[in-house]
Amino acid sequence: MAQITATCCPATDLPDGEADVWRAFQGQQPAFANPLMGPDFARAIGRVRDDAEVVTYRREGQIIGFLGLHRRPGGFARPLGAPFADYHALITGPAPGMDGPQALALAGITAFRHIGLVDPHGLFPPVGTGPDAFAIEAPEGPDAHLEAMRAASPRKFKNWRRLSNRLAELGPLRFDQSRSRNDLDALLTWKSEQFDRTGLQDVLRPLWVRALMSDLFHTETPDFRGLMLTLHAGDTLVGGHFGVFGQGTYHPWIASTNPSLAHLSPGNAFLDQAIRAMPRLGIAVYDLGPGHDHYKQPWASTRKQVGVGLTLVGRRGRGLLTLGSTDWASGAAAPLAKVRRRLDHIAAVDPTPTGRALALVHAMRAIPRRLAPGGAVEG
Repeated sequence: MAQITATCCPATDLPDGEADVWRAFQGQQPAFANPLMGPDFARAIGRVRDDAEVVTYRREGQIIGFLGLHRRPGGFARPLGAPFADYHALITGPAPGMDGPQALALAGITAFRHIGLVDPHGLFPPVGTGPDAFAIEAPEGPDAHLEAMRAASPRKFKNWRRLSNRLAELGPLRFDQSRSRNDLDALLTWKSEQFDRTGLQDVLRPLWVRALMSDLFHTETPDFRGLMLTLHAGDTLVGGHFGVFGQGTYHPWIASTNPSLAHLSPGNAFLDQAIRAMPRLGIAVYDLGPGHDHYKQPWASTRKQVGVGLTLVGRRGRGLLTLGSTDWASGAAAPLAKVRRRLDHIAAVDPTPTGRALALVHAMRAIPRRLAPGGAVEG
């Protein structure tokens, strides 16, 4: 077998030629099409995190794959951009000549924490599955998609239309791309308030996350850009999504709505308008990401599973098992699993000791809110 080599570089130093090869791999495999799995997202993370790396794999001088990661102490690694890496992958062709554990070993990684593994070539050993991920695709047009929704849930659809009409009483509904920093600040503020209200960790608090959102807001290249979509009723901002767009796929992370309009179900009004706007905005796939089935599933046309858990490499990797588990789902260990998930999430969100300590204090204070009837559900 020809020798395979791995070279690591800071994500910001990825050469343009290698980025082109990376995009070519994405173009060959539809499962890799999301912009979160591309080189431009890797570079964006590199601009705000100094532990962002890209590993390039070669066989006889020919590039055969890429892996983005955050390298942590002891040979542990997380996907590049975690916890915003809703999807991540070892980007290769269909027969790279190596599997996932071999790729990790070549990069000096003994344990890799998956939070949304996409593995169409079956390179990694089986891991657990996370919440289903949902996406909106309307190849026959928005009207056909919305009619299919109405036929599937006529009562819900009728109620959403009634509430949208009440929203329109505030002023004409206007849905479009926004370049307003005030709109972005409002969306981020509402999201942080939601995290605080429900007792969830505010992933928008760390400095690197704020810097990332600001950087993406100003990023606009032919292959990749930040994109904010908003719905207004007259002059009132109803809600919006903010995330990344590339090659026809939009992946928003921030979905927030005006809390003063909560009684009018503004999130559903937003998605109704978003589907109608997809053709003129050039969006072929509106990827809603994993989790929150009750909200996303009624609007989505496709769903998929992603991998969660750990890939361990050799005996040294076994020593990192306490950082995660290949099965955090249920059973007698469920309470411990929930604690593990929360601690791992805290560690992924903020790499600084101070930030992690503050997040842990916040988590302890939030326990009464999370245990109260109707409190947040661990995701």
